[in-house]
Amino acid sequence: MSFGNLDLNTVWFGLVGILFTGYVILDGFDLGVGALHLFVARSDEDRRLFLNAIGPVWDGNEVWLVTGGGALFAAFPMVYATVFSGFYLAFMGLLCALIFRAVAIEFRSKHPSPRWRRFWDWSFALGSVGSSLLIGIAMGNIAWGIPLDAEGEYAGGFLQLLHPYALLMGVTTVALFAMHGAIYLVLKTEGAIQARIRQWINPLIIAFILCYVIVTLATLLYIPHITEAFRREPWFFSIVIPVVLLIANIPREVNRGREFLAFLSSCGAMAGLMALFGVGMYPNLVFSQPLPEHSLTAFNAASSTKTLGVMLTIALIGVPVVLAYSASIYYIFRGKVKLDRMSY
Repeated sequence: MSFGNLDLNTVWFGLVGILFTGYVILDGFDLGVGALHLFVARSDEDRRLFLNAIGPVWDGNEVWLVTGGGALFAAFPMVYATVFSGFYLAFMGLLCALIFRAVAIEFRSKHPSPRWRRFWDWSFALGSVGSSLLIGIAMGNIAWGIPLDAEGEYAGGFLQLLHPYALLMGVTTVALFAMHGAIYLVLKTEGAIQARIRQWINPLIIAFILCYVIVTLATLLYIPHITEAFRREPWFFSIVIPVVLLIANIPREVNRGREFLAFLSSCGAMAGLMALFGVGMYPNLVFSQPLPEHSLTAFNAASSTKTLGVMLTIALIGVPVVLAYSASIYYIFRGKVKLDRMSY
């Protein structure tokens, strides 16, 4: 298939962003449920409800991370190599957290011992919080910039990745995912546990907004390459308005008992936040700090035009199939969670 004069580099910049946005939205509520697991769920039955709320979909949600990583490798191999080598210890930590979390979901109900279940409850919660924190730290470093040499290789150490801005982004991500997870749980539960979860939504929204305001101020003050992008293209600020409105709509819909619309608002807000991140970074995929000329962009780190064209053809066929499959799974497992002998 020929794409003529289509700017394939920019198209793939957007497609990779869309895949990671899908992961953030879908696995975000999984991780948020885990973050709330020890604090909101008080009884064994409550915690089983939490696990079964995400049970049919959590593994499928993580496919979006694998797909995004695969697309990054194929479209921007230099970026893939730099990020995965530079963030090696952080990604190993993320992988361990995700594995521990997955094992906890499957193993918790294999034995009735309270000590056994308590161990896996802590594993599930800590794995979820740790994953959320590390995802935020990675995004914070990509936005802030990392030291790259002339070959585009990471020239720093692990501790350099743990600067205040990255840690702040990590905490903000934990708050965002917890808010998203609480809204999903309200959608999937009923009765006393649903009422208890509702009480957490407003505090979580406030916590996220406070964190995001601080991140925004820090970005405006200390990350000139992002503020310059918005200065060049003022229309980017138009993305902020629907994001604010969607976040404000969440408690409104929850209070009216329209949980599904609240969840859609949360998904839309997260998509808007990822769009803001993307347009602020473009065309940089990895910004080099303190030598911007070493940055990896959608143009100097991309595969050949032919490769991008072939991949786009595959994506146009494969992505709709994945979307249709994901939609069917969510449709099949819609409704409130009910526990039975086959439940976690």
